[in-house]
Amino acid sequence: MNSHPFEQFRLSKSILRAVTEEGYQQPTPVQVAAIPEVLAGRDLLATAQTGTGKTAAFALPMLDRLYAQPANEQNAIRALILTPTRELALQVETSFRTYGRYLPLKTAVVLGGISQDSQVKALRKKPDILVATPGRLLDLMEQKQVRLDRIEMLVLDEADRMLDMGFIHDVRRIVSQVPARRQTLLFSATMSSEIIGLAGDMLNNPVRVETTPPASVSRDIDQKVLFVDQANKGLLLAEILKGKDVRRALVFTRTKHRAERLMRHLASHGISTDAIHSNKSQNARQRALLAFDKGKITVLVATDIVARGIDVEGISHVINYELPNDPESYVHRIGRTARAGAVGTALSFCDASEVLMLKGIEKLTRSPLIAVENHRYHSATVASLRSPGSNPPPVQWRSFGPGKRSGRRR
Repeated sequence: MNSHPFEQFRLSKSILRAVTEEGYQQPTPVQVAAIPEVLAGRDLLATAQTGTGKTAAFALPMLDRLYAQPANEQNAIRALILTPTRELALQVETSFRTYGRYLPLKTAVVLGGISQDSQVKALRKKPDILVATPGRLLDLMEQKQVRLDRIEMLVLDEADRMLDMGFIHDVRRIVSQVPARRQTLLFSATMSSEIIGLAGDMLNNPVRVETTPPASVSRDIDQKVLFVDQANKGLLLAEILKGKDVRRALVFTRTKHRAERLMRHLASHGISTDAIHSNKSQNARQRALLAFDKGKITVLVATDIVARGIDVEGISHVINYELPNDPESYVHRIGRTARAGAVGTALSFCDASEVLMLKGIEKLTRSPLIAVENHRYHSATVASLRSPGSNPPPVQWRSFGPGKRSGRRR
């Protein structure tokens, strides 16, 4: 009988049983690189995109170490995972419960947007592992509802996003209450000078793991740009979303107000959709994600603040209704499609005010986006603003789906 590939890490049988039941076949590169280092008790500074298996890269070895080593103090939180968004916190906590379902370890999650009562009750059950967003955790710390003085393992997940969202001061306040003698793991999709500085303050002689080049985009994502006047974007979007090749689409806007207006616009065209953004309550956000995941709605409109917390399989299209101000956000947005070996399509609408944003994206990814010209709302004026030489030959396609190129290059 062949051994399971995850046995190479010498994880406990209970964890291997859960991993096998989840259908995991081969460890991903970040798991191969990180798991042995975490098991060895080393601090870790890792560059890894969402969707590369990074949660399992730290959750599996953390569960193994917590299970194998007796607690310094009974009924104390031993591991803390900080995440920038509520959605990511829920997903990480679910992963810990899934991988550790045969272990006598308890987990809890605290996050904003909902009443803290149920979270306080969960904390009173003395969890071993706590997943939290910084703001709510600080609130509970100030209320003396949670203690962090027995933390043995600390994870900063998507640290670059915490910086972007202005959480860094909250994070520093939290870490100041955690024992200095601990194992610290920092995961970030990008490795800026700010992240390296943060790591220098919080990590002790860390091992560096880089499994994803900065700003890399999966080759399984078919990237295209559509030049269009701003006034025609809504009509173009509705036309595309009615296409038979669009099975499940994630649409991005820059603002929550635009997301709401766009959701109502699509609904008026008979397209089943919902929106998710920071103004939505946590319960409303979870309902929208669940409906999207279950196929009850085919389109979800979202802002960047929740982009990295969306982990739904089968997204055929990511559509940038508005290009992001930050080029790196483009990489995170389109990374929601073409997951787990699938292929996907990323369409970016570009009006006259966004041409500079497009150039920033292409400079970062080193991959000029192919222009599609044969759609009803193509703007030659906007297209002409793109600098000569940076524009690959346009294509004419009747479909906006992967693997359905019916036209020819001109």
